[in-house]
Amino acid sequence: MLKEEINKCIEVLREGGIILYPTDTVWGLGCDATNKEAIAKIYALKQREEAKSMIILLDSDQKLQSYTSDIPDVAYDLIEYAENPLTIVFSNAKNLASNIINEDGSVGICITRHHFCKELIQRFRKPIVSTSANISGLKAPQFFSEINENIKAGVNYIVNLEQQDLNPNKASTIVKLEPNGTFAFIRK
Repeated sequence: MLKEEINKCIEVLREGGIILYPTDTVWGLGCDATNKEAIAKIYALKQREEAKSMIILLDSDQKLQSYTSDIPDVAYDLIEYAENPLTIVFSNAKNLASNIINEDGSVGICITRHHFCKELIQRFRKPIVSTSANISGLKAPQFFSEINENIKAGVNYIVNLEQQDLNPNKASTIVKLEPNGTFAFIRK
């Protein structure tokens, strides 16, 4: 089942499509983080301004250097010791679609611990976008059953895993990390 779901997602991602999928936190909308057109589709579906950035998921902190130039050593400690999902906003993003990079050149990166996401990213060999599966300004759905029907209808594939899961999750903690190693919490 897992393998079939991953294969279907990879096919959709390679074609520039959007997936609706379970994550470490809430259900997410995702696409290839290097595909500008696919990212634009998510902004349109969410009715979200492109100035409001989205995060990307990686399967390993060893891949950070591929997508950001400034990685202070403390980043690895933050990732290793975080008890809850953690998104770190790094300066000097690279090798990503321009519309996923913030105006200041930064990007939010979360190293996923979710089995499905980790395996999907390993097999896809690229980062994927992760943003809550809601219309901008509305509450992020805690459970699959709370996802807006327009969101479901607007994606190319809905992952057939964890749809009955009723364990509440919350959004990730977000930390802005400067190249000198100082950091500040954006969302706790």
